[in-house]
Amino acid sequence: PFDSVMDADVIMVIGANPTEAHPVFASQMKRRLREGAKLIIVDPRKIGLVRSPHIEASYHLPLSPGTNVPVINALAHVIVREGLVDEAYVRERCEVDSYESWKTMILRPENSPEEVANIAGVDATTIIAAARLFGSAKNSAIYYGLGVTEHSQGSTMVMGMANLAMATGN
Repeated sequence: PFDSVMDADVIMVIGANPTEAHPVFASQMKRRLREGAKLIIVDPRKIGLVRSPHIEASYHLPLSPGTNVPVINALAHVIVREGLVDEAYVRERCEVDSYESWKTMILRPENSPEEVANIAGVDATTIIAAARLFGSAKNSAIYYGLGVTEHSQGSTMVMGMANLAMATGN
């Protein structure tokens, strides 16, 4: 339900423009942001939520089109590398062998924010800061739209977002 956003401390919007496409949800989200939740926008466009009256994203990752998967992997890379994984949640709710395999893949050098910055056009320090914000929050949420699902790597990206959410206990 739309009101689930009211529980989020950090909101990540990927490939979506809720203000234009989902105004009812956007209204709820803006209310939560005015109450203190933090916002991360992952989108090549500078949508209105990046900066508007009473709302300003903590981070905007204006990635190059087609680099969704590398960016989500770079965010996960930072979270794993810096020990922000909710290990208890993972052990309780994930297949441990699959998690260990994912973790090994995520920590490969090509998934580091420094490497991904070269192809995605997003500064590595911004990727790192956004990952730290998302990974250290008590309750983070990811909301995505057609900018993710209508892409040729849509299924892979959805799995990447799910893995990021699971790794952080969300």
